[in-house]
Amino acid sequence: MARIVFFFQEALRALKRNGAPSLAAIVTTVVTVVLLGMLIPVFQTAQGKSEEVRDQLNVQYALYDDATQAEITALQKQLQGIPHVAEVTFVSKSEALATLKGELDDKTIVEELHTNPLPNSFEIKADDAANLPKIEEAVYPNYPQGEPIASIISNPFDRQHSSEQIEQVTSALKIVLTVITALLILASLMLVGNTIRLSIYTRRREVEVMRLVGATRWFIRWPFMIEGVVVGFTGGLVAILILWLGKITIVDPLSDSFSFVAAQDNISFPALIAVLFASAVLVSAAGSGVTLRRFLKV
Repeated sequence: MARIVFFFQEALRALKRNGAPSLAAIVTTVVTVVLLGMLIPVFQTAQGKSEEVRDQLNVQYALYDDATQAEITALQKQLQGIPHVAEVTFVSKSEALATLKGELDDKTIVEELHTNPLPNSFEIKADDAANLPKIEEAVYPNYPQGEPIASIISNPFDRQHSSEQIEQVTSALKIVLTVITALLILASLMLVGNTIRLSIYTRRREVEVMRLVGATRWFIRWPFMIEGVVVGFTGGLVAILILWLGKITIVDPLSDSFSFVAAQDNISFPALIAVLFASAVLVSAAGSGVTLRRFLKV
């Protein structure tokens, strides 16, 4: 117990001695954790929204009005047999009109129609949005020059452009957030490591004396490791306080008005705090360990 108290006393004494570098390391940890605390929910929300939209993507094929029920049934079975098709749904003219009416703000546009201009159609969902082009090619090869697999098919409702945009946006978002996260962690590692390096330099005579009297390697290293952990603990604590204040003053009041903000609860706030706090301590400890390995020759 006395040894543990000694390690903590030495670590705190070193932090006071190197006040400016220690403060810089703590501030960098705070900034890193706060930004990660905002980036993780944003990334999860964007990913969730992307998956939600991807699941809703489909391709629809209008049918000629003179198609018989037998032809429609046969085509449905044929469509269900195409690879990567997850679901085939028949949408009648009346169902299509009801859907259109529900999507329009001005209902009178539909109510004033004397006839239903919308066709019967088949709505096809893929097992994955990326497989929609394969399904389109199988149903209507070389559209519009080619011929569909059944003569009752009139034309497709093209949704592939939306799928491609979602794929591009999601991929770009993942790359940007990954790069930002890597840079933030690298900056924290370097600043914490620089703090420990200065501490080693200012105490180099003490370290040499401890080596001469037979102190073990870990006895010498523990104060420096604890110093890095204290930096991470302090920075993480301040960052979590900032995130908590931001949640109760900004996020919670806006969550009732904006569904995008409310969707950030993909990961619970306590779980997010636990992950961020553990990351702050581990990154700081890693920065200490790397510096000790490189600059403390014991």
